[in-house]
Amino acid sequence: MKISIRRSRRAAIAVALGSVLALTATACGDDGSGTGGDKGDEGSGKGKIVFWDNNGGVRTDIWKEIIADFQKANPDIKVEYVGIASTEYQSKVDTAIQGGGLPDVGGVGAAMLAGFSAQKALEPLDDRLAKSSLNGKLNKDMVASLKAAGGGDGTLYSVPTSANNGVLYYRTDLFEKAGLDEPTTWDKFYEAAAKLTNAKKNQFGYTIRGGAGSIAQALDAMYGQSGITSFWNGDKTTVNDPKNVAALEKYAALYKKDTPAADLNNDFTKMVAQWDSGTIGMLNHNLGSYQDHVKALGVEKFRGIPQPIGASGKRVQVSNPVDGLGVFKASKNKDAAWKFIEFATSHAENSKFNKAAGQVPSNNEAAGDAWVSEAEPTKLAAAALTDSSTTIVQLPYYLPDWNTISKADNEPNFQKVLLGDLSAKDFLNTMADQLNKAQAEWKEQNG
Repeated sequence: MKISIRRSRRAAIAVALGSVLALTATACGDDGSGTGGDKGDEGSGKGKIVFWDNNGGVRTDIWKEIIADFQKANPDIKVEYVGIASTEYQSKVDTAIQGGGLPDVGGVGAAMLAGFSAQKALEPLDDRLAKSSLNGKLNKDMVASLKAAGGGDGTLYSVPTSANNGVLYYRTDLFEKAGLDEPTTWDKFYEAAAKLTNAKKNQFGYTIRGGAGSIAQALDAMYGQSGITSFWNGDKTTVNDPKNVAALEKYAALYKKDTPAADLNNDFTKMVAQWDSGTIGMLNHNLGSYQDHVKALGVEKFRGIPQPIGASGKRVQVSNPVDGLGVFKASKNKDAAWKFIEFATSHAENSKFNKAAGQVPSNNEAAGDAWVSEAEPTKLAAAALTDSSTTIVQLPYYLPDWNTISKADNEPNFQKVLLGDLSAKDFLNTMADQLNKAQAEWKEQNG
């Protein structure tokens, strides 16, 4: 089967080669990684393994706790931790696939999974999971999501650690002072965004994500308002449906009117920090920032609720990628790498990780722990993922080109939309053309 990687991805790989060489040097240990294309080896199940964290900095502390627990339970295995920022992770892995230096084990979420598996970089994990103590203990929907994202052949290349969900955080104190209803509908959301804005006092109703990661948030706002419940209509994407175009026009018009001008370049870290400073009414993010808000504001000043309901009376939101852990095929110690995954997704450790991250655990026993119901946004998000009031629009994570299309190819164009230099219609038509071509290519390759 011929595997085709987009020109833009190849270019990104070439640019990233130099920057990843330092990581490559540290990633190769005594029992460490082989080169791209290496089939690797089961290894002794002892010695050193290298772990690449796909959200370094944000999750470094909790992963170091889990690694310490693992090494205490497995004194014959040493885990070398390498934290990589989420915005750099794909290029680091892509470069290592081409030039060598892959880790033994690393974060492999749904959004990046198809691209890595298309390059034959990941070890199939179905048989290992079937023989594992984890078998039957992981959330079936999360497992199914990662299987679907792997490229279409139904193979499991990543074991789920957690699921995220879109959350609308709002300042209960500011809403109460302004006499506003909870923003449970999109109409109430826009009303609050306008009423809470006083630019002269540096007060704004909303903070919009204009920097890295902007496309997923924009898609959530589009489909949430339009009520369109499928990403595809036959072989054509619905992103540029007139209802979605109108929704994006309304959403993008918030910029600089009811949002700070700095939002143009804000990734999630800056956006969250800005909201936590206390002068902005609403923030769309996910469960991962909940603890940051608690530390900054206290639980009494804000709530985190599922995305607003549209005009149809139904809640529609796009799928958040399931995160997980994968074994890289080049690993010379796959047995030890699998032991680490098995340990990290066990009841106690998966609960510890997701409590720190504020996300929905993949381990069913962990999902039943008390903290899940005590953290209100997590409890509400878990319900929204399973009850009949919410329709999830499944994003095409299975496309090897998805991550490139939804990031490098279109984030700069979305900024042009915010600035008024590009129409929402032209922006979405361009994105639709890229998606339709990627879908056609994928279908040709996968029959």
